[in-house]
Amino acid sequence: MPAVSADLSKRLVPGELWRVAAPLLPSFAARPQGGGTAPRDQRAVFTAVVYVLTSGCAGRHLPPTFGAASGGAGRTGVRGAGDRAPVAR
Repeated sequence: MPAVSADLSKRLVPGELWRVAAPLLPSFAARPQGGGTAPRDQRAVFTAVVYVLTSGCAGRHLPPTFGAASGGAGRTGVRGAGDRAPVAR
């Protein structure tokens, strides 16, 4: 499976942005009963999310350089942030 190139990752998510964003991302916790999905490289997932937001590309149409299982990139960040974000009513 191809991985996000280091050049693309550094261009879309420079070190300063990654230092701010990394602590805000949900961490992987192994389930006591086992199973579940394997953890993904958080920087690669964040890079995919930044690519979608800055390019206007739909997440399901990410280029192959983001890997075959990139459809979950948006769910990782959205679910983690949405669980804690206040809802305006």
